[in-house]
Amino acid sequence: MSLDNRPVYTGGCQCGAIRFRVEGKLGDASICHCRMCQKAFGNFFAPLTSVRGADFSWTRGEPKRFQSSNHVKRGFCANCGTPLTYEAPDGMALAIAAFDHPEELGPTVQWGLEGKLPYVDDLSALPGYTTEDDPESAEFVKTMISYQHPDHDTDQWPPMGPRGEAGE
Repeated sequence: MSLDNRPVYTGGCQCGAIRFRVEGKLGDASICHCRMCQKAFGNFFAPLTSVRGADFSWTRGEPKRFQSSNHVKRGFCANCGTPLTYEAPDGMALAIAAFDHPEELGPTVQWGLEGKLPYVDDLSALPGYTTEDDPESAEFVKTMISYQHPDHDTDQWPPMGPRGEAGE
């Protein structure tokens, strides 16, 4: 919470080159099934929440933008490709998974149902496993080192090495 009791949210891209801060009430969290959002997110749908009316700022870097239609720009990290924004004349929405705590922003509405893929409603019925449950990839996963930015603000990223260079 901020000093005046407004909620504060932070987030950013996967590599940490772009970070943001939102202070105040967010709009309804939603998912959009339209084909344009599917392509922009490389996914079955785009999970977004509006920051219209909240105090929003980029705290590290800014996204590169692609004009996806005559009215909308899509912001993304030019370094790692993380989708970040949907920018329309009436305001901006941020990708829910780009927030440090996306679990706090469950969608409350769906848009673009004309583009909804026919199997999306059946996904929860699929068998589910943890990553380590796959015996063929378990060793691979155990040796994986993540270079992803942590889910909180940092003074700098990537961290400086012992000789002052970026990296580990």
